[in-house]
Amino acid sequence: MEERQRTRRPGGRGARVGAAVHQAVTDLVNERGYGKFTVGDVAARAGVADSSIYRRWGNLEALLADVVLTRLNARSPMPDTGSLAGDLRTYAAQVAREITGPDGLALLRLAVALSGNGEQGVQARDDLLAERARQLESMLDRARERGEHAPDALGVLDHVMAPMYIRVLFGLGPLTPDYVDGLVDRLL
Repeated sequence: MEERQRTRRPGGRGARVGAAVHQAVTDLVNERGYGKFTVGDVAARAGVADSSIYRRWGNLEALLADVVLTRLNARSPMPDTGSLAGDLRTYAAQVAREITGPDGLALLRLAVALSGNGEQGVQARDDLLAERARQLESMLDRARERGEHAPDALGVLDHVMAPMYIRVLFGLGPLTPDYVDGLVDRLL
């Protein structure tokens, strides 16, 4: 008897559920703010069972970190322009567009809030930061392989990303292209 193997199809039910859950989280963060909804609220908004969320993500904090990372990867992927300056300028401009977009402030606040939500929140935040640092390091490693002097990932976070995040979180001014390019120039 021939055994049928289940295969995951891109765009199948799992992808639809994931997209619905991610959208539900984004909507709830925008409407209520972080910490003011539960897995049950997300499930109801997405039209799925609570158990589906727990089975796939384990807990609310892991889901929230996945939403932030997925969004960053989709809208601010690591560029490969052929030069470190080009990569950093492109990446910084993508991040600036993302965090000043319609859901940007809510997602930034969500990422920050994960830190203050107990052990699970700290673990989710650490996983999010580790993955993004790994992605940054891959861009920086490419630059080093081309013979360019490249800072470490923490340097990029300290000198390029953090000032943009602070401006957006505290409403300290726009992220103009000149401002964003100036951050990269000062780092390099």
